[in-house]
Amino acid sequence: MLKYTLHRILILIPTLIVISLVTFTIIQLPPGDFLSNQIDELKSQGDTAALEKIEFLRRQFGLDKSFIEQYVVWVGVWPGSNGFSGLLQGDWGWSFEYDLPVKEVVGDRLLLSFILNFSIIVFTWLVSFPIGAYAATHQYSWSDYGLTFLGYIGLATPNFLFALVLMYFANVQFGLSVGGIMAPEYLGQPWSWGKIESVLHHLWIPVIVIGTSGTAGMIRRLRANLLDELQKQYVTTARAKGMPQFRLLMKYPMRMALNPFIADIGSLLPSVISGSAIVAVVLSLQTSGPMLLDALRSQDQYLAGSFLMFLALLAVIGTFISDILLAALDPRIRLTGGVAK
Repeated sequence: MLKYTLHRILILIPTLIVISLVTFTIIQLPPGDFLSNQIDELKSQGDTAALEKIEFLRRQFGLDKSFIEQYVVWVGVWPGSNGFSGLLQGDWGWSFEYDLPVKEVVGDRLLLSFILNFSIIVFTWLVSFPIGAYAATHQYSWSDYGLTFLGYIGLATPNFLFALVLMYFANVQFGLSVGGIMAPEYLGQPWSWGKIESVLHHLWIPVIVIGTSGTAGMIRRLRANLLDELQKQYVTTARAKGMPQFRLLMKYPMRMALNPFIADIGSLLPSVISGSAIVAVVLSLQTSGPMLLDALRSQDQYLAGSFLMFLALLAVIGTFISDILLAALDPRIRLTGGVAK
């Protein structure tokens, strides 16, 4: 196990190098950059003073240099002329659109995204696991058919459409505004008990809207996995020995049915930060999803690139954690390749 863990850790380094190169290439693919767009706009307005300032920023942040030079400065292999030390030194760079360091722009958005998406994950697991286990142990009953029907509706309904319908009925029928993740007076303000209460008061609507499809999908997967495990020989043997049904379910089949969910940790960690961007736009949530979309549209390369690299790091770490947990959870998983003798 120790050898396997060290091997997986060593793989992380070249993986992150390749991801950083791909990420930087992608944000450089569109023609021009944020400052180029600003220059074109200022030229049309005839603003010479601001134009000189933008040209100065271009030279200061090295945007006039080659692709390789910009990449090594961004990663932190080589220090930039503007004092930018790079990602390896914990410096995320400068956001041209907000005219602030990227860390300050991300700020509360990371915390709000974490609170929202972590609440969605907890909601999804708390609702789907009991329902999925019940549906699997009561196969072909009326309750199983009913839960299956509701699951298909949840899977077929887009989150953003559900959000629009909910906003319409809340506004028309009850005169309520369900948008935002906190009251407007708390935006940009330091954290206080009033701000925390406002976030908790607004949190349940996006949690239900976003968590609906995820809950429905997890119910279907858990039901299918459990049905597959419940039909295996070791379950029949345990029943023949008189093991109680609940203990049998929790000790063996449920444990084996969790494998796909443990494997999903690799995608789960980045979704805790950036998940549900479209719904966040519809509901006007002040999370990191809309910020990333705006940064990509405006070609704010330091904000977009650094945040994408942060999400990639979470994905790599999540995949590593899921591999280790799978190896510890399921004894059927071999840690080495080759053909079994």
